[in-house]
Amino acid sequence: MHKINKEIIANLMGVLLLFNGGFMLLSSLVSLLTHDGVTFELTLSAFFVLFLGVFIMLLSRNHTKQIQKREGYIIVSFGWVLMSLSGMLPYLFTGVIPDISSAFFETMSGYTTTGSTILNDIESVPKGILFWRSTTHWIGGMGIIVLAIAILPLLGIGGMQLFAAEAPGPSSDKLHPRITDTAKRLWFIYVGYTLAETILLSVAGMSFFDAINHAMSTLSTGGFSTKNNSVAHWNNTPIIQYIITFFMLIAGTNFVLSYFAFTGKIRKIFRDQEFKFFMTFIGISTLIVALVLYNNVDLTLSSFNHPQIFGTLESSFRHAFFQVVAVITTTGFVTADFTAWTPFLTIVFFGLMFMGGSAGSTSGGVKGVRHMLMIKSGFLEFKRALHPNAILQPRHNGSILKEEVVYNIYAFFILYLLSFIFGALVFGALGLDFESAIGVAASSLGNVGPALGSYGPAFSYSELPEFGKWWASFLMLLGRLELFTVLILFTTFFWKKH
Repeated sequence: MHKINKEIIANLMGVLLLFNGGFMLLSSLVSLLTHDGVTFELTLSAFFVLFLGVFIMLLSRNHTKQIQKREGYIIVSFGWVLMSLSGMLPYLFTGVIPDISSAFFETMSGYTTTGSTILNDIESVPKGILFWRSTTHWIGGMGIIVLAIAILPLLGIGGMQLFAAEAPGPSSDKLHPRITDTAKRLWFIYVGYTLAETILLSVAGMSFFDAINHAMSTLSTGGFSTKNNSVAHWNNTPIIQYIITFFMLIAGTNFVLSYFAFTGKIRKIFRDQEFKFFMTFIGISTLIVALVLYNNVDLTLSSFNHPQIFGTLESSFRHAFFQVVAVITTTGFVTADFTAWTPFLTIVFFGLMFMGGSAGSTSGGVKGVRHMLMIKSGFLEFKRALHPNAILQPRHNGSILKEEVVYNIYAFFILYLLSFIFGALVFGALGLDFESAIGVAASSLGNVGPALGSYGPAFSYSELPEFGKWWASFLMLLGRLELFTVLILFTTFFWKKH
């Protein structure tokens, strides 16, 4: 095995710090324009991160431009941690979040697009910091590393190793043979959707500041809001909630399908088996939740005191549709405290936390394609039991799946389940009750945001024990990078020289 190229790793860490510092400067500009009183602290954070980035790049300027798989895994995992460590400086410098554990939790929650927050009064936070919070979502949504590939073609063909580590999983769709061009196209679509949602939300009645923040949170399937009550703040403006739901659906769908739509290949979208599975699952889940809401729930009692007409078909459908999409796509916005609806619906939403969006989307979670292929494999086992000599192979979109892809999916499910169980055990050991422990573990690992029990939609994560915040941050990173990218670093053979 080759020696790890430490210089290229260090150089790319410097590049990522430059990105972070640049976006911090943008936040300090927002701070300046809104006169929120923290412009100096934000600018100081930005220059500190920029200086560190330039310093690291200068130290590693003589690197060889070659990335193998091992460097790819290290760059992605360490890059995410470094971005979170540097990204928490605005919180610390402004005093909005004075302790390191909470600041790191909030930042990791941002970059991993989880959307869990320790802030109890979001509306009192300076606008420059709120914009920075949303920006961490937006960068993390499509992937910091993909951003680096899109703008810096210096990696050449080695960029493929980063893209594979950044977006692991069974989907290997490419829009263009060159990885740099693929990343550019993805980002172009991502930026376009963000602008479109910002405009629509502004027209629908949001302030421009609220609109751009919610657009960044939606397209990244993040969930940070500028309001204490999240999207429930606009419960009297249904059109705003429908717009957000529509863009959550887009963000939770494979971005390659968006590219097909823009290039006129509409048939490809409706032939895609994962897309059909994803939409059917959302439709059935919405129908079940809406029927239970219509017949059993007074929405005035679960909508954060925002008035709702009890029992109307439209409000039951809207809350059901919004919350189902928000949890499945792991966005985590809320229009109501869905854990206060009925015990049955609490269990339904807990189950939805394990679904996830589509492969190739900005969503977290297990991903629809893995569920679909596991179900297909299960049915094939029934057939094998009846016809032991038959050659039966799982297919996806008309193609026979390679054995290694099937094994990868099995391994992922087992690791995901073990990570969830072990994650919940640690929270239980820290003193969380059963409902809270399994809720926080499922929500953190799935990058969902709101959990159950004491950490449900009506509460923040501020009461989480100090070690619990670090543990939740680790689970967020594990889930965002789809397990293997992080866990492989804990194996002895990864670091062995052969």
